[in-house]
Amino acid sequence: MARPLDPTAPYRISIHNIDGYRYASTQPAYKDPETGKTKHKRIHWGTLDDSNKFIPGSKYIFASIEERSKLIFPENWDMSELEKLSGGRKPGRPVIESQDENRLYGDIWLMERIAETTGIREDLTKVFAGNTELVNAVLTLAYFPMSGRGTYDHLASWMRITKTPYEGDLSSPSITILTQSITEQNRMDLFRLRAKRLESNELCAVDSTSRSAWGSCLPDIHYGKSKDKLPLPQTMEVVVYTLNQHMPVYYRTLPGNTPDSRSLAIILADLKHAGFKDVVMITDRGYESIRNLEMYIDKGQPMIMGTKTGQKHVRKEIERFGIFDHHPEGMELDQAERIYFKQYELEYQIEGKRDNVKQADRLRLNLYFDPVRRSQELIDLDIVLRDQKAALQEILREGTPLDDDATIKRIYRFFDLVYDEKTRVLKSFTLNDEKVKRARRESGFFANTTHGVDFDPMTAQDHYKLRDEQEKYFAMMKGVMGADRQRNWSELGKEGRLLILFVAQVIGCHIAYIRKTKLFKDYHSLQSVLDEMRPIRYVEHPNTKPALTPFVGDQVNICEAFGFEIPDGCAPEYVVRKTNKGKRGRPRKNRLVVKEEN
Repeated sequence: MARPLDPTAPYRISIHNIDGYRYASTQPAYKDPETGKTKHKRIHWGTLDDSNKFIPGSKYIFASIEERSKLIFPENWDMSELEKLSGGRKPGRPVIESQDENRLYGDIWLMERIAETTGIREDLTKVFAGNTELVNAVLTLAYFPMSGRGTYDHLASWMRITKTPYEGDLSSPSITILTQSITEQNRMDLFRLRAKRLESNELCAVDSTSRSAWGSCLPDIHYGKSKDKLPLPQTMEVVVYTLNQHMPVYYRTLPGNTPDSRSLAIILADLKHAGFKDVVMITDRGYESIRNLEMYIDKGQPMIMGTKTGQKHVRKEIERFGIFDHHPEGMELDQAERIYFKQYELEYQIEGKRDNVKQADRLRLNLYFDPVRRSQELIDLDIVLRDQKAALQEILREGTPLDDDATIKRIYRFFDLVYDEKTRVLKSFTLNDEKVKRARRESGFFANTTHGVDFDPMTAQDHYKLRDEQEKYFAMMKGVMGADRQRNWSELGKEGRLLILFVAQVIGCHIAYIRKTKLFKDYHSLQSVLDEMRPIRYVEHPNTKPALTPFVGDQVNICEAFGFEIPDGCAPEYVVRKTNKGKRGRPRKNRLVVKEEN
């Protein structure tokens, strides 16, 4: 009987010669899932020079420290290169081994400080068990999209002119090894660490977007309702975004044909396992369903949920107002927002285990009325009715076959159509007066539902409007980050690429928030902030400490906006105030104002 496979067993390193190259390799056993037979695969951990000096490769560098410890190297090999890696350095003062360098660094410096202040570097270090090389490689790949250089095809040229956290090999094969080394366990461990950084009653918006794909190499790629209106198969990317700290805290990929309303169960399960407690979930109307409402009640989950005015209980309250003049009677006015509001207590109960009945906790409907919005929606309705009627008249006259039932129901929703089911040729159409009447009655109204919170209607609406940040998050992901398409060709590397994208978004969202709140007058995008910082250079000469070139002009203002201290020796000694601005004639000399020493 064959010896059972032991994944914890150590592996002896041997030399494998290929085309004149000497590789340090192992041949671990594995069981073929199709045949059930035991097979062996060769893994190259690095190379050997003529003096048997081991040069670690990407497989070794990006392996966990636990996995490295399983490898048994021959005693006569020179292993000095391992002392340069995390977990292998000897105690004491390190020897400076430098070379002449003059590379761009300012934008990287800024993002490195953000990685520290947001805690994402610390969390990654814990997730990857202290493997600094892997952490630096992940951060380098996360910073790269914000450089404006496109896909990873340009990564090598960018790293030659830029001082990056990781300075080893990040060729395409190395990136593949890195991304395939990242697991679902790493993903959940990162979420657990990010969850600990949230405050009690943190507002978290839940939403999704579609990412189109040209192929079908991944199991999750399916045709579905594309939010980009593209006729391509897609995946659905769900993100939870904290509105208090202005960054993502969770992500998951789902099949492209998954409706928003059906994804909530797995999201809540993930968040529970990741330790997200006492958070208030905010969802739009796409997540509205009886199933999800009962799930919120069953789990005791506080939430704010966008609610369609077409819902039976909402429509009932709107109809009670009857015919009104400029606003419905009985609604209060918010002078600042210039809208009317009213809150309704709702009762709802679900059946629990063993015939137990669970009552909803502070379930409330918040109904709003906007007179300006009403007038605009009524005009839009008249335009839609006119355009739909004209289009149907043209189809009737030309005898053009109609689209499928779902399409015509969506496009011509205010008309009843009579057509031949076989030929799809339109015979006649009539205006549905009841649908038009209902649309006019609901014009200007909008609503949300809250559960497990004590928000007044305007507070609930203010929180709900913060979801606009998440919409900008998706715009950043598809624009700046270049993640509008699926670029994964293997299920193995998908998890790693998504984690890198998540890290990039944590950094990018922080820059975007500071720009929006403190730098909006001078910078129109996060990339313009990074462009301003980029010219700062990292300068180093052999056997000397590195130095940064001075921070000048608006670079000082950016550091102040982020709350970052300028490195020693890089701050300006004086401030230049221009006194001849806008005057004609001979220019006056700039007046130098010397900063007072503290």
